[in-house]
Amino acid sequence: MFHRYLNKVAVVTGGSKGIGRGIVKVFVENGAKVVFCARGAAEGEALQAELNQSAAGSCSFLSCDVSQEEDIKRLIAHTVTLHGHIDCLVNNAGWHPPHKATDDTTADEFRDLLNLNLVSYFLASKYALPYLRQRHGNIINISSLVGTIGQKDAATYVATKGAILSMTKAMAVDESRYYVRVNSISPGNVMSPLWLDLAAQTGAAAEAIKAGESNQLMGRMGTEDECGLAALYLASEATFCTGVDLLLSGGAELNYGFKSQICS
Repeated sequence: MFHRYLNKVAVVTGGSKGIGRGIVKVFVENGAKVVFCARGAAEGEALQAELNQSAAGSCSFLSCDVSQEEDIKRLIAHTVTLHGHIDCLVNNAGWHPPHKATDDTTADEFRDLLNLNLVSYFLASKYALPYLRQRHGNIINISSLVGTIGQKDAATYVATKGAILSMTKAMAVDESRYYVRVNSISPGNVMSPLWLDLAAQTGAAAEAIKAGESNQLMGRMGTEDECGLAALYLASEATFCTGVDLLLSGGAELNYGFKSQICS
């Protein structure tokens, strides 16, 4: 069997569930040595045990809160101690808070979300880059389709994801002198624990899921594995792509739809 990322070393933040889990799984199945982190230990340790039983590569879980700079430093240092180098950093850890109007959102809530969703990406990149430069490696930032098209009652979340897109392009410019590529992925609706949590908060989860499925031209949500395959493509094969945002959306941004919110 051909392994597309054999013996490469990757770091994945927020890798214990959802999109991050899909990325860890696909990378390990393709021969990579993955260090992944999350705040909750139980899910991370379970995924580590599962993948290390049969996959071509290997993985190591580290409990880590990416909103804490020292934890990010520890994650990168642990990876280098374990494997000697880093080929790929996937910045994925983040959160979509419950939908809330701007009027009801506090400045502290916004600051906390910026720290988790955006500043953590910057810091992980900063501390990984000395090692990525040695290997002509790459960074993949997980953004969101709504960073481009917007989303109702989610101004703070959309702001963090839009900033990720801009930071990706700026960092791609800076790091080109070291042959480090920096790209992003913007998923649309992907079936994940976070999406299920948000659906449950509506009080009509089945209807919310059905609506989410209907928003894609393909009539379904994306999968964790599809996110992993998209990341693997950017890491292993898209070697002439930098500063690129890959829309992983099933066509959700295409065609006209009912959008008017004007009250009569």
